[in-house]
Amino acid sequence: MTPTPEPDDRAAVTALARPPIRQSVLVRSNATHTFDTFVRTIGVWWPVQPFSAGQDRVRAVTIEQRAGGRVYETWADGTVADWGELLVWEPPARFVMTWTGTPAPTEVELSFAALGPALTRVTVEHRGWEALTDAQLTEDCALPGGYSSGAYSVGWVRILERFAAAAGLG
Repeated sequence: MTPTPEPDDRAAVTALARPPIRQSVLVRSNATHTFDTFVRTIGVWWPVQPFSAGQDRVRAVTIEQRAGGRVYETWADGTVADWGELLVWEPPARFVMTWTGTPAPTEVELSFAALGPALTRVTVEHRGWEALTDAQLTEDCALPGGYSSGAYSVGWVRILERFAAAAGLG
């Protein structure tokens, strides 16, 4: 009888060549208020410069609060620029949307975890980078250098910090 070789589990594990970007921030308010503030007031606190298509022309950012709803910005002249579509809508815990601000669509998930009666962890996971070519991964986004340089990671930190400051005031 010949022994069969044991499978090498290490060979089955491969590192993600393009791992998701994950960032989080603590917000000093309850999860429901935090979620509602994010969704309903995004046009007030979102740093449209540099994190939008219209920059200083943006007059509103809208999240249509339902699965299949759009996320978009509206400029002063009425132009509408889509950010994506809601794939999952589970208030006040999370929502998932396509993200069209990348060279090829990616996906963004925002989750809101209650850590106490007045403390919520907001986490963003920006994934789907395998849809982009190597060249697209280096393209500038709102910040220079794109995914490859860590610009999206830095961008999400700035966005979440701005949000935390706004949400903590309510």
